[in-house]
Amino acid sequence: MATTQANPQERIARERLTQRPTFIGVDGNGGAHYWSSYEQTVVVVEGYDAETVELAETPFATLGEWCEYTHRERGWEIGPHVGGTLVDDLVRAVKA
Repeated sequence: MATTQANPQERIARERLTQRPTFIGVDGNGGAHYWSSYEQTVVVVEGYDAETVELAETPFATLGEWCEYTHRERGWEIGPHVGGTLVDDLVRAVKA
């Protein structure tokens, strides 16, 4: 029987949010980013430390803008896995 146990970073993110977060990706510094659409909040977990960022308290209006900012500041090792469609993914793959 398979189990779905969260990794340590996801558990930390869950503790900071009221609903289960969505994994966004891992930035260039190793910070795992999790998103709560309900709370419009990003949790960045590095090791066992976490920072909670409400988009309303930033200059970013959307999660996409947050991801662009993270790309400029830290880069992405994994992801970001944000929105879009299968067609968008295919177009990006062809351009790469």
